[in-house]
Amino acid sequence: MAYKIDNAIIKKDKDGNLSLIDPENVFGDEDAFIAVKSDDLITIQLLINSILKNDFKSWRELGPIPDNEPIKSLFVRLGYSREDIANMLKEF
Repeated sequence: MAYKIDNAIIKKDKDGNLSLIDPENVFGDEDAFIAVKSDDLITIQLLINSILKNDFKSWRELGPIPDNEPIKSLFVRLGYSREDIANMLKEF
């Protein structure tokens, strides 16, 4: 079971005006939006899917995580290889 976060693209033109690119009209009735970088969104989706599958290898071995460490580094610290992450991405 893969979990997918509803998302659309917020695009800024050369004048700084923002427009919503939402081909599936997921956000048609929404008045407010939050912008998240694409790679962060993918990381969040992968983390949620890993949690739902209870697929983490070594949570207890992580130890303290510095506040300034990016969330993307969790996969490396948990022992995932690029191939592991690529396989998880195939679920989308």
